[in-house]
Amino acid sequence: MKKLVVAIAGSSGAIYAKVLLDKLLRMQDQWDAVGVVLSDNAKVNWEMEIGPATFDTYPFDFYAKHDFYAPFASGSAQYDTMIVCPCSMGTLARIATGVSNDLVTRAADVVLKERRRLILVPRDTPLSLIHINNMKTVTEAGGIICPASPSFYSKPKNFEELAATVVDRVLDLAGFDLASFRWGE
Repeated sequence: MKKLVVAIAGSSGAIYAKVLLDKLLRMQDQWDAVGVVLSDNAKVNWEMEIGPATFDTYPFDFYAKHDFYAPFASGSAQYDTMIVCPCSMGTLARIATGVSNDLVTRAADVVLKERRRLILVPRDTPLSLIHINNMKTVTEAGGIICPASPSFYSKPKNFEELAATVVDRVLDLAGFDLASFRWGE
């Protein structure tokens, strides 16, 4: 059973976060705890891209962005995986440089120092050399960069199915057991 942190940062791509939360909801038999924290821009993007804010209707534990009393702000709580989806370049930069100025970046710092699984899902394009170097730094520190680059070989029929091609890959990386389109199967 997993203890998971889901951070939703402020880049465009709220559909990825929604599909991730929907899938986690259907996988309740595989996790003990899911803690969720959203940036202010994540909330704005959710409403702009998806519609009225429904993220708070999920049965997960939600934490304010500056709640340093959240359990996953400390390694002793033993949250084993953190997913930042989508991950803005600003959030990526703060994680890469160890700037723990909010709960998202503090939790990422904890996950890295404890040698646990950190998965960042950047959506921005094009990338500057600064972005690429920040991704390199996070990767060298043990994090996983999984760009929100959807696949098309499963012939997705709508935006949610398209987003699921990325989310399924993220959940695979996080160690969840899920039924998903597999190449060659």
